[in-house]
Amino acid sequence: MNVDDKAELPGSRRREPAHARHVGAVADDEPIAVSIYLKPVDVLPDPTEDDRQAMRRTMSEHRAEAHRDGIAAIAEFAAGAGLEVTLADPARRLVRLAGPAARMQAAFGTTLERCEEEGHSFRCRVGKLHVPHRLLPFIESVLGLDDRPAGRRREPEIEPQDDTAPATSPALPPGQVGQLYKFPPGVTGAGQTVALIELGGGYFEADLVAVGIDPKMVTAVSVDGAVNQQVMSRAHKEVALDIQVVAGVAPGARIVVYFAPNSQAGFADAISMAVHDAANRPGVISISWGMGEGGFASGAIRTINAALEDAARLGIPVFVAAGDYLATDGVADGKAHVQFPASSPFVVSCGGTALALTDAAISDEIVWNTGARGTGGGISDVFDVPDFQQAVALPASVNGGRKGRGVPDVAGSAASVNGYAIHLNGVLLAMGGTSAVAPLWAGLVALINERAKRPVGFLTPFLYANPHLLRPVVSGHNRPPGSAIGYDGAAPWNACTGLGVPDGAALFAALTGT
Repeated sequence: MNVDDKAELPGSRRREPAHARHVGAVADDEPIAVSIYLKPVDVLPDPTEDDRQAMRRTMSEHRAEAHRDGIAAIAEFAAGAGLEVTLADPARRLVRLAGPAARMQAAFGTTLERCEEEGHSFRCRVGKLHVPHRLLPFIESVLGLDDRPAGRRREPEIEPQDDTAPATSPALPPGQVGQLYKFPPGVTGAGQTVALIELGGGYFEADLVAVGIDPKMVTAVSVDGAVNQQVMSRAHKEVALDIQVVAGVAPGARIVVYFAPNSQAGFADAISMAVHDAANRPGVISISWGMGEGGFASGAIRTINAALEDAARLGIPVFVAAGDYLATDGVADGKAHVQFPASSPFVVSCGGTALALTDAAISDEIVWNTGARGTGGGISDVFDVPDFQQAVALPASVNGGRKGRGVPDVAGSAASVNGYAIHLNGVLLAMGGTSAVAPLWAGLVALINERAKRPVGFLTPFLYANPHLLRPVVSGHNRPPGSAIGYDGAAPWNACTGLGVPDGAALFAALTGT
Protein backbone atom coordinates (compact mmCIF):
# COMPACT_ATOMS: atom_id res chain seq x y z
CA MET A 1 0.00 0.00 0.00
CA ASN A 2 1.48 3.39 -0.98
CA VAL A 3 1.03 6.73 0.74
CA ASP A 4 -1.88 7.63 -1.55
CA ASP A 5 -3.96 4.86 0.05
CA LYS A 6 -3.40 6.34 3.47
CA ALA A 7 -4.32 9.44 5.44
CA GLU A 8 -2.18 11.81 7.43
CA LEU A 9 -2.11 10.98 11.12
CA PRO A 10 -3.12 14.14 13.03
CA GLY A 11 -0.54 15.31 15.55
CA SER A 12 2.33 13.35 14.00
CA ARG A 13 4.17 16.27 12.41
CA ARG A 14 7.84 16.62 13.34
CA ARG A 15 9.92 19.70 12.62
CA GLU A 16 13.45 19.81 11.32
CA PRO A 17 15.86 19.26 14.25
CA ALA A 18 16.96 22.78 15.17
CA HIS A 19 20.67 22.25 15.79
CA ALA A 20 21.37 18.86 14.23
CA ARG A 21 23.00 17.98 10.95
CA HIS A 22 21.90 15.24 8.59
CA VAL A 23 24.59 12.63 8.02
CA GLY A 24 22.82 10.11 5.79
CA ALA A 25 19.97 7.68 5.36
CA VAL A 26 18.99 5.14 7.97
CA ALA A 27 20.07 1.64 6.93
CA ASP A 28 17.20 -0.43 5.57
CA ASP A 29 17.88 -3.26 8.00
CA GLU A 30 18.22 -1.09 11.13
CA PRO A 31 15.86 -2.60 13.76
CA ILE A 32 13.20 -0.17 14.99
CA ALA A 33 10.47 -0.48 17.61
CA VAL A 34 7.52 1.91 17.67
CA SER A 35 4.86 2.60 20.28
CA ILE A 36 1.33 3.01 18.93
CA TYR A 37 -1.02 4.60 21.44
CA LEU A 38 -4.74 4.14 21.06
CA LYS A 39 -7.21 6.98 21.45
CA PRO A 40 -8.86 7.16 24.90
CA VAL A 41 -12.40 5.78 24.92
CA ASP A 42 -12.93 5.66 28.69
CA VAL A 43 -16.17 6.31 30.48
CA LEU A 44 -15.05 5.30 33.96
CA PRO A 45 -16.40 5.97 37.44
CA ASP A 46 -14.47 8.34 39.66
CA PRO A 47 -11.61 6.47 41.38
CA THR A 48 -11.69 5.44 45.01
CA GLU A 49 -8.32 6.76 46.07
CA ASP A 50 -8.04 4.43 49.05
CA ASP A 51 -8.15 1.40 46.71
CA ARG A 52 -5.82 2.32 43.87
CA GLN A 53 -5.12 -1.29 42.95
CA ALA A 54 -8.83 -2.03 42.51
CA MET A 55 -9.12 0.99 40.24
CA ARG A 56 -6.19 -0.27 38.18
CA ARG A 57 -8.00 -3.58 37.73
CA THR A 58 -11.23 -1.84 36.76
CA MET A 59 -9.42 0.36 34.25
CA SER A 60 -7.57 -2.62 32.77
CA GLU A 61 -10.71 -4.72 32.42
CA HIS A 62 -12.64 -1.87 30.81
CA ARG A 63 -9.89 -1.07 28.32
CA ALA A 64 -9.35 -4.71 27.36
CA GLU A 65 -12.88 -4.66 25.97
CA ALA A 66 -12.92 -1.06 24.70
CA HIS A 67 -9.71 -1.43 22.69
CA ARG A 68 -10.24 -4.96 21.39
CA ASP A 69 -11.11 -3.83 17.85
CA GLY A 70 -8.32 -1.24 17.70
CA ILE A 71 -5.66 -3.73 18.77
CA ALA A 72 -6.94 -6.29 16.26
CA ALA A 73 -6.89 -3.71 13.45
CA ILE A 74 -3.32 -2.68 14.26
CA ALA A 75 -2.22 -6.34 14.41
CA GLU A 76 -3.73 -6.93 10.97
CA PHE A 77 -1.97 -3.84 9.62
CA ALA A 78 1.34 -4.97 11.14
CA ALA A 79 1.09 -8.42 9.59
CA GLY A 80 0.44 -6.93 6.17
CA ALA A 81 3.42 -4.59 6.55
CA GLY A 82 5.78 -7.36 7.66
CA LEU A 83 6.05 -6.01 11.21
CA GLU A 84 5.82 -7.89 14.50
CA VAL A 85 3.54 -7.07 17.42
CA THR A 86 5.76 -7.40 20.49
CA LEU A 87 3.36 -5.99 23.11
CA ALA A 88 -0.34 -5.26 23.37
CA ASP A 89 -1.26 -3.63 26.69
CA PRO A 90 -4.81 -2.26 26.64
CA ALA A 91 -4.51 -0.78 30.15
CA ARG A 92 -1.76 1.50 28.85
CA ARG A 93 -3.53 1.83 25.45
CA LEU A 94 -0.23 0.65 23.95
CA VAL A 95 0.73 -1.60 21.04
CA ARG A 96 4.43 -2.06 20.28
CA LEU A 97 5.62 -3.01 16.80
CA ALA A 98 9.10 -4.08 15.71
CA GLY A 99 10.72 -4.46 12.31
CA PRO A 100 13.45 -3.21 9.97
CA ALA A 101 13.63 0.47 9.01
CA ALA A 102 12.67 -0.14 5.37
CA ARG A 103 9.39 -1.76 6.35
CA MET A 104 8.68 0.86 9.02
CA GLN A 105 9.15 3.68 6.51
CA ALA A 106 6.86 1.98 4.01
CA ALA A 107 4.25 1.20 6.66
CA PHE A 108 3.98 4.79 7.92
CA GLY A 109 4.73 6.69 4.72
CA THR A 110 7.81 8.52 5.92
CA THR A 111 11.56 8.84 5.34
CA LEU A 112 14.06 8.42 8.16
CA GLU A 113 17.51 9.97 8.25
CA ARG A 114 20.47 9.73 10.59
CA CYS A 115 21.19 13.04 12.38
CA GLU A 116 23.88 14.18 14.80
CA GLU A 117 23.97 16.85 17.48
CA GLU A 118 26.74 17.42 20.04
CA GLY A 119 28.17 13.98 19.29
CA HIS A 120 24.83 12.23 19.74
CA SER A 121 23.42 10.24 16.82
CA PHE A 122 19.69 9.69 16.35
CA ARG A 123 17.00 9.00 13.78
CA CYS A 124 14.95 11.95 12.60
CA ARG A 125 12.10 12.62 10.25
CA VAL A 126 10.29 15.73 9.05
CA GLY A 127 6.58 16.10 8.34
CA LYS A 128 3.64 13.85 9.12
CA LEU A 129 3.09 10.11 9.27
CA HIS A 130 0.50 8.27 7.19
CA VAL A 131 -1.64 5.30 8.20
CA PRO A 132 -4.50 3.43 6.49
CA HIS A 133 -7.82 5.25 6.72
CA ARG A 134 -9.34 2.37 8.70
CA LEU A 135 -6.85 2.96 11.55
CA LEU A 136 -7.55 6.67 12.04
CA PRO A 137 -10.44 6.07 14.50
CA PHE A 138 -8.10 4.04 16.71
CA ILE A 139 -4.63 5.64 16.68
CA GLU A 140 -3.71 8.63 18.81
CA SER A 141 0.05 8.61 18.14
CA VAL A 142 2.91 6.63 16.65
CA LEU A 143 6.11 7.24 18.60
CA GLY A 144 9.65 5.93 18.15
CA LEU A 145 10.40 6.25 14.45
CA ASP A 146 12.09 9.56 15.24
CA ASP A 147 14.16 9.01 18.38
CA ARG A 148 15.71 12.46 18.85
CA PRO A 149 16.07 13.39 22.55
CA ALA A 150 12.74 14.23 24.17
CA GLY A 151 14.03 15.65 27.43
CA ARG A 152 16.82 17.58 29.03
CA ARG A 153 18.00 17.05 32.56
CA ARG A 154 17.01 19.93 34.79
CA GLU A 155 20.68 20.32 35.67
CA PRO A 156 22.12 23.52 37.19
CA GLU A 157 25.69 24.35 38.12
CA ILE A 158 27.26 21.36 39.86
CA GLU A 159 30.14 22.02 42.22
CA PRO A 160 32.43 19.27 43.57
CA GLN A 161 33.29 19.10 47.24
CA ASP A 162 35.58 16.93 49.29
CA ASP A 163 36.52 16.45 52.91
CA THR A 164 39.99 17.94 52.56
CA ALA A 165 39.13 21.41 51.30
CA PRO A 166 36.49 24.03 52.03
CA ALA A 167 33.33 23.54 50.02
CA THR A 168 33.21 25.84 47.01
CA SER A 169 29.47 26.13 47.60
CA PRO A 170 27.71 25.24 50.86
CA ALA A 171 25.52 22.18 50.50
CA LEU A 172 23.25 20.29 52.87
CA PRO A 173 22.24 16.65 53.14
CA PRO A 174 18.80 16.34 51.53
CA GLY A 175 17.22 15.40 54.85
CA GLN A 176 18.40 18.68 56.29
CA VAL A 177 16.76 20.58 53.42
CA GLY A 178 13.53 18.80 54.40
CA GLN A 179 13.99 19.96 57.98
CA LEU A 180 14.28 23.56 56.78
CA TYR A 181 10.79 23.16 55.31
CA LYS A 182 9.46 21.55 58.52
CA PHE A 183 9.05 18.08 57.10
CA PRO A 184 7.47 15.99 59.87
CA PRO A 185 9.75 14.05 62.24
CA GLY A 186 8.91 10.52 63.35
CA VAL A 187 7.91 9.27 59.90
CA THR A 188 10.10 7.74 57.20
CA GLY A 189 7.76 6.91 54.33
CA ALA A 190 7.68 3.27 55.41
CA GLY A 191 5.40 1.16 53.24
CA GLN A 192 5.38 3.75 50.42
CA THR A 193 6.83 3.54 46.91
CA VAL A 194 8.19 6.51 44.95
CA ALA A 195 8.66 6.19 41.18
CA LEU A 196 11.41 8.08 39.33
CA ILE A 197 11.33 8.53 35.55
CA GLU A 198 14.85 8.59 34.06
CA LEU A 199 15.72 9.02 30.38
CA GLY A 200 19.24 7.65 30.62
CA GLY A 201 22.02 7.30 33.15
CA GLY A 202 22.19 5.00 36.11
CA TYR A 203 23.18 4.73 39.75
CA PHE A 204 26.04 3.06 41.59
CA GLU A 205 25.35 0.94 44.65
CA ALA A 206 28.51 2.28 46.29
CA ASP A 207 26.99 5.77 46.23
CA LEU A 208 23.82 4.47 47.84
CA VAL A 209 25.80 2.82 50.62
CA ALA A 210 27.89 5.98 51.10
CA VAL A 211 24.79 7.99 52.01
CA GLY A 212 23.18 5.24 54.09
CA ILE A 213 20.69 3.88 51.52
CA ASP A 214 20.09 0.13 51.55
CA PRO A 215 20.51 -0.92 47.89
CA LYS A 216 17.60 -3.32 48.36
CA MET A 217 15.32 -0.29 48.74
CA VAL A 218 16.09 0.83 45.17
CA THR A 219 14.78 -1.14 42.18
CA ALA A 220 15.62 -0.53 38.52
CA VAL A 221 12.90 -1.23 35.94
CA SER A 222 13.78 -1.50 32.25
CA VAL A 223 11.54 0.30 29.75
CA ASP A 224 12.01 -0.37 26.02
CA GLY A 225 15.38 -2.03 26.65
CA ALA A 226 16.99 0.79 28.66
CA VAL A 227 18.82 -0.33 31.81
CA ASN A 228 20.70 1.01 34.82
CA GLN A 229 23.93 2.05 33.08
CA GLN A 230 27.17 1.36 34.93
CA VAL A 231 29.30 3.50 32.59
CA MET A 232 29.41 7.08 33.86
CA SER A 233 27.49 9.70 31.83
CA ARG A 234 26.07 13.18 32.38
CA ALA A 235 22.65 11.66 33.06
CA HIS A 236 24.03 9.86 36.13
CA LYS A 237 24.01 13.20 37.94
CA GLU A 238 20.26 13.42 37.54
CA VAL A 239 19.65 9.86 38.70
CA ALA A 240 21.87 10.32 41.76
CA LEU A 241 20.12 13.57 42.69
CA ASP A 242 16.63 12.10 42.34
CA ILE A 243 17.35 8.96 44.35
CA GLN A 244 19.30 10.63 47.12
CA VAL A 245 16.82 13.48 47.62
CA VAL A 246 13.88 11.07 47.96
CA ALA A 247 15.84 8.74 50.26
CA GLY A 248 17.18 11.68 52.26
CA VAL A 249 13.73 12.95 53.22
CA ALA A 250 11.85 9.60 53.17
CA PRO A 251 14.45 6.95 54.11
CA GLY A 252 11.82 4.27 54.68
CA ALA A 253 10.27 4.49 51.21
CA ARG A 254 11.01 2.12 48.35
CA ILE A 255 12.32 3.80 45.22
CA VAL A 256 11.59 2.35 41.78
CA VAL A 257 13.61 3.85 38.93
CA TYR A 258 12.10 3.47 35.45
CA PHE A 259 14.96 3.70 32.93
CA ALA A 260 13.82 4.52 29.40
CA PRO A 261 15.42 5.74 26.16
CA ASN A 262 15.55 9.52 25.78
CA SER A 263 12.89 9.79 23.08
CA GLN A 264 9.22 10.68 22.92
CA ALA A 265 8.37 6.97 22.83
CA GLY A 266 10.63 6.26 25.80
CA PHE A 267 9.15 9.16 27.79
CA ALA A 268 5.56 8.10 27.13
CA ASP A 269 6.28 4.41 27.74
CA ALA A 270 8.07 5.06 31.05
CA ILE A 271 5.27 7.22 32.42
CA SER A 272 2.52 4.83 31.35
CA MET A 273 4.45 1.87 32.79
CA ALA A 274 4.93 3.60 36.15
CA VAL A 275 1.27 4.64 36.34
CA HIS A 276 -0.02 1.15 35.54
CA ASP A 277 2.66 -0.89 37.36
CA ALA A 278 0.52 -3.28 39.38
CA ALA A 279 3.60 -5.06 40.75
CA ASN A 280 5.51 -2.11 42.25
CA ARG A 281 2.43 0.07 42.85
CA PRO A 282 4.05 3.52 43.11
CA GLY A 283 2.06 5.99 45.17
CA VAL A 284 3.85 9.10 43.89
CA ILE A 285 5.90 9.85 40.76
CA SER A 286 8.77 12.31 40.28
CA ILE A 287 9.92 13.52 36.84
CA SER A 288 13.02 15.68 36.43
CA TRP A 289 13.06 15.68 32.63
CA GLY A 290 11.26 17.76 30.03
CA MET A 291 11.64 20.29 27.27
CA GLY A 292 9.78 23.20 25.74
CA GLU A 293 6.24 22.47 24.61
CA GLY A 294 7.20 23.19 21.00
CA GLY A 295 9.73 20.34 21.01
CA PHE A 296 6.99 17.71 21.17
CA ALA A 297 4.69 16.53 18.41
CA SER A 298 1.13 17.36 19.43
CA GLY A 299 0.21 13.67 19.34
CA ALA A 300 3.00 12.90 21.81
CA ILE A 301 1.75 15.65 24.13
CA ARG A 302 -1.76 14.16 24.02
CA THR A 303 -0.40 10.68 24.73
CA ILE A 304 1.80 11.69 27.67
CA ASN A 305 -0.92 13.94 29.04
CA ALA A 306 -3.42 11.05 28.89
CA ALA A 307 -1.01 8.87 30.91
CA LEU A 308 -0.70 11.67 33.47
CA GLU A 309 -4.50 11.91 33.58
CA ASP A 310 -4.55 8.19 34.37
CA ALA A 311 -2.24 8.94 37.29
CA ALA A 312 -4.63 11.62 38.54
CA ARG A 313 -7.61 9.28 38.24
CA LEU A 314 -5.72 6.59 40.14
CA GLY A 315 -4.82 9.03 42.90
CA ILE A 316 -1.09 9.14 42.11
CA PRO A 317 0.39 12.66 42.43
CA VAL A 318 3.07 13.44 39.84
CA PHE A 319 5.72 16.11 40.53
CA VAL A 320 7.56 17.54 37.53
CA ALA A 321 10.53 19.92 37.36
CA ALA A 322 9.63 23.23 35.69
CA GLY A 323 13.07 23.72 34.11
CA ASP A 324 16.39 25.40 34.86
CA TYR A 325 16.73 27.84 31.97
CA LEU A 326 14.52 30.73 33.11
CA ALA A 327 11.39 31.92 31.32
CA THR A 328 12.87 31.50 27.85
CA ASP A 329 14.00 27.90 28.45
CA GLY A 330 17.33 29.02 27.00
CA VAL A 331 15.82 29.65 23.55
CA ALA A 332 16.83 32.97 21.96
CA ASP A 333 13.76 33.54 19.78
CA GLY A 334 12.21 36.47 21.65
CA LYS A 335 9.55 34.32 23.32
CA ALA A 336 8.92 32.62 26.63
CA HIS A 337 8.72 28.82 26.71
CA VAL A 338 7.34 26.62 29.47
CA GLN A 339 8.33 23.00 29.85
CA PHE A 340 6.23 19.92 29.14
CA PRO A 341 5.25 17.72 30.97
CA ALA A 342 5.50 20.40 33.69
CA SER A 343 2.70 22.28 31.92
CA SER A 344 0.29 19.35 32.06
CA PRO A 345 -2.79 20.13 34.16
CA PHE A 346 -2.50 16.68 35.75
CA VAL A 347 0.84 17.28 37.52
CA VAL A 348 2.27 19.40 40.28
CA SER A 349 4.82 21.59 38.51
CA CYS A 350 7.87 22.47 40.61
CA GLY A 351 9.80 25.76 40.39
CA GLY A 352 12.96 26.80 42.22
CA THR A 353 14.15 29.19 44.92
CA ALA A 354 17.46 30.31 46.39
CA LEU A 355 17.91 30.10 50.16
CA ALA A 356 19.75 32.32 52.60
CA LEU A 357 20.42 30.64 55.95
CA THR A 358 21.12 32.05 59.40
CA ASP A 359 21.77 29.73 62.34
CA ALA A 360 20.61 26.71 60.27
CA ALA A 361 17.25 28.30 59.48
CA ILE A 362 15.87 30.05 56.41
CA SER A 363 16.38 33.79 56.78
CA ASP A 364 15.42 34.73 53.21
CA GLU A 365 14.14 32.96 50.12
CA ILE A 366 13.90 34.42 46.63
CA VAL A 367 13.28 33.24 43.07
CA TRP A 368 16.24 31.19 41.86
CA ASN A 369 18.01 33.15 39.12
CA THR A 370 21.79 33.20 38.81
CA GLY A 371 21.70 34.83 35.39
CA ALA A 372 23.00 31.75 33.58
CA ARG A 373 20.41 29.47 35.16
CA GLY A 374 17.20 29.82 37.07
CA THR A 375 13.69 28.54 37.47
CA GLY A 376 11.42 28.02 34.51
CA GLY A 377 7.83 29.15 34.59
CA GLY A 378 5.23 31.05 32.65
CA ILE A 379 2.00 30.52 30.76
CA SER A 380 1.40 27.44 28.62
CA ASP A 381 1.00 27.85 24.87
CA VAL A 382 -0.80 24.48 24.74
CA PHE A 383 -3.05 24.02 27.77
CA ASP A 384 -5.94 26.26 28.82
CA VAL A 385 -6.42 27.49 32.38
CA PRO A 386 -7.42 24.42 34.43
CA ASP A 387 -10.28 24.49 36.91
CA PHE A 388 -7.98 24.65 39.93
CA GLN A 389 -6.40 27.90 38.66
CA GLN A 390 -9.64 29.67 37.74
CA ALA A 391 -9.62 31.66 40.98
CA VAL A 392 -5.96 32.67 40.62
CA ALA A 393 -4.99 36.00 39.06
CA LEU A 394 -2.72 34.51 36.42
CA PRO A 395 -0.61 36.98 34.45
CA ALA A 396 -1.14 37.29 30.72
CA SER A 397 1.45 35.42 28.70
CA VAL A 398 4.35 37.56 27.53
CA ASN A 399 3.78 35.76 24.22
CA GLY A 400 0.91 37.99 23.10
CA GLY A 401 -1.28 37.95 26.20
CA ARG A 402 -2.70 34.43 25.95
CA LYS A 403 -4.57 33.08 28.98
CA GLY A 404 -3.34 29.57 29.73
CA ARG A 405 -2.23 27.09 32.36
CA GLY A 406 0.19 28.77 34.75
CA VAL A 407 3.50 27.09 35.57
CA PRO A 408 4.73 26.21 38.21
CA ASP A 409 2.39 25.21 41.05
CA VAL A 410 4.89 24.97 43.92
CA ALA A 411 8.59 25.50 44.57
CA GLY A 412 11.53 24.56 46.74
CA SER A 413 15.27 25.06 47.14
CA ALA A 414 16.99 24.83 43.74
CA ALA A 415 20.24 26.83 43.92
CA SER A 416 23.47 24.89 44.37
CA VAL A 417 24.46 27.40 47.09
CA ASN A 418 22.85 25.94 50.22
CA GLY A 419 21.73 23.16 47.88
CA TYR A 420 21.93 19.38 48.11
CA ALA A 421 25.04 17.35 49.02
CA ILE A 422 24.99 14.35 46.66
CA HIS A 423 27.45 11.47 46.23
CA LEU A 424 28.25 10.52 42.63
CA ASN A 425 30.85 7.91 41.76
CA GLY A 426 32.62 8.55 45.05
CA VAL A 427 32.66 12.35 44.76
CA LEU A 428 30.59 14.70 46.93
CA LEU A 429 28.76 17.32 44.82
CA ALA A 430 26.73 20.42 45.61
CA MET A 431 23.69 20.12 43.37
CA GLY A 432 20.38 21.84 42.84
CA GLY A 433 17.92 22.72 40.09
CA THR A 434 14.20 22.22 39.85
CA SER A 435 15.12 18.56 39.36
CA ALA A 436 15.79 18.50 43.11
CA VAL A 437 12.43 20.08 43.92
CA ALA A 438 10.29 17.38 42.27
CA PRO A 439 11.78 14.50 44.32
CA LEU A 440 11.76 16.72 47.45
CA TRP A 441 7.99 17.12 47.18
CA ALA A 442 7.57 13.46 46.22
CA GLY A 443 9.42 12.47 49.40
CA LEU A 444 7.12 14.70 51.45
CA VAL A 445 4.07 12.94 49.99
CA ALA A 446 5.59 9.57 50.95
CA LEU A 447 5.87 10.82 54.54
CA ILE A 448 2.26 12.01 54.49
CA ASN A 449 0.93 8.80 52.94
CA GLU A 450 2.57 6.75 55.69
CA ARG A 451 0.17 8.28 58.22
CA ALA A 452 -2.77 9.36 56.07
CA LYS A 453 -6.04 7.42 56.34
CA ARG A 454 -5.97 7.17 52.55
CA PRO A 455 -3.43 8.32 49.93
CA VAL A 456 -3.48 12.03 49.23
CA GLY A 457 -4.43 11.47 45.58
CA PHE A 458 -4.40 14.10 42.84
CA LEU A 459 -2.90 16.87 44.94
CA THR A 460 -2.96 19.99 42.76
CA PRO A 461 -6.58 21.11 43.39
CA PHE A 462 -6.07 20.66 47.14
CA LEU A 463 -3.01 22.92 47.11
CA TYR A 464 -4.85 25.70 45.28
CA ALA A 465 -7.78 25.38 47.68
CA ASN A 466 -5.40 25.63 50.67
CA PRO A 467 -2.64 28.12 49.76
CA HIS A 468 -2.09 28.89 53.47
CA LEU A 469 -0.27 25.55 53.71
CA LEU A 470 2.56 27.00 51.61
CA ARG A 471 4.75 30.07 52.02
CA PRO A 472 4.76 32.40 48.99
CA VAL A 473 8.04 33.66 47.53
CA VAL A 474 7.62 37.28 46.48
CA SER A 475 11.12 38.51 45.60
CA GLY A 476 12.97 38.02 42.34
CA HIS A 477 12.13 37.12 38.73
CA ASN A 478 12.95 34.54 36.05
CA ARG A 479 14.08 36.85 33.24
CA PRO A 480 17.42 36.18 31.52
CA PRO A 481 20.04 38.93 31.89
CA GLY A 482 19.17 42.00 29.85
CA SER A 483 15.80 40.55 28.79
CA ALA A 484 12.24 41.69 29.46
CA ILE A 485 10.91 38.15 28.88
CA GLY A 486 9.78 36.62 32.13
CA TYR A 487 7.77 37.04 35.29
CA ASP A 488 8.07 38.44 38.83
CA GLY A 489 7.68 36.83 42.22
CA ALA A 490 4.40 37.78 43.93
CA ALA A 491 1.71 36.49 46.28
CA PRO A 492 -0.44 34.46 46.31
CA TRP A 493 0.83 32.94 43.03
CA ASN A 494 3.51 33.77 40.50
CA ALA A 495 4.98 32.26 37.34
CA CYS A 496 8.34 31.58 39.02
CA THR A 497 7.48 29.75 42.25
CA GLY A 498 3.73 29.15 42.01
CA LEU A 499 1.96 29.11 45.35
CA GLY A 500 5.31 28.90 47.13
CA VAL A 501 7.36 26.50 49.20
CA PRO A 502 6.02 23.81 51.53
CA ASP A 503 5.19 24.15 55.20
CA GLY A 504 5.74 20.45 55.73
CA ALA A 505 4.23 20.35 59.21
CA ALA A 506 1.07 22.16 58.09
CA LEU A 507 0.63 19.97 55.01
CA PHE A 508 1.21 16.83 57.07
CA ALA A 509 -1.36 17.88 59.66
CA ALA A 510 -3.96 18.83 57.06
CA LEU A 511 -3.60 15.68 54.98
CA THR A 512 -3.34 13.19 57.83
CA GLY A 513 -6.04 14.74 59.99
CA THR A 514 -3.63 15.39 62.84
